[in-house]
Amino acid sequence: MIYWVWNQVKKAKTLDRVLVATDDSRIKKAVENFGGEAVMTSARFASGTDRVAAVAKRLDYDIVVNIQGDEPLIESTAIDRLVRTLLKEKNTGMATLVTPTRHKSELFDPHLAKVVFNKHNTALYFSRHPIPFSCNGTGNFNPSDLSTYWIHIGIYAFRKDFLLKFVSWKPSRLERLEKLEQLRVLENGFPIKVVKTLSSSVPVDTLEDVKKVERILKQRI
Repeated sequence: MIYWVWNQVKKAKTLDRVLVATDDSRIKKAVENFGGEAVMTSARFASGTDRVAAVAKRLDYDIVVNIQGDEPLIESTAIDRLVRTLLKEKNTGMATLVTPTRHKSELFDPHLAKVVFNKHNTALYFSRHPIPFSCNGTGNFNPSDLSTYWIHIGIYAFRKDFLLKFVSWKPSRLERLEKLEQLRVLENGFPIKVVKTLSSSVPVDTLEDVKKVERILKQRI
């Protein structure tokens, strides 16, 4: 899976360097065996963002992209779109990807974070629950129009100084409740720019996800 993620990321035109940060020597060895660059970090980090920040702190780059190792279907064009947003908007400290909801089942999948944002494409809230709540006056959830709903793709582009600021904050209340670390940014009063893409991705959280991704990859080969 790491190879598939790395292979997709390497296609991105806006990235100068691709590093795999890990605390597992087996992953480091696997990455080096297929020609990638890996760096060992401490095992004490609570999240991948903490791990990325620890590596970024030692590097001389203004923009850092956190691409999780469980996104083998991520498209390089979506990564480029995300990075170009920060290159264009100099005052933006953090941006992330969102994609339209395609199936009603996605709304009820707790592994897929949902997001609502304002007319300036700035995130208002992220949740594992379907948001916004559409009841159509009935009091019951009735998502008649899927175009209202957006799925969050867990990839983040940071300005380095903002990334280091972010990891210095303690986990926030809503973050702990939802188990979504991006809520820490919103709770501390900072904006997150959302970048729309028609690309979709399948984060691998369960065995069923593995099977789903394998089916998709076989269709592409």
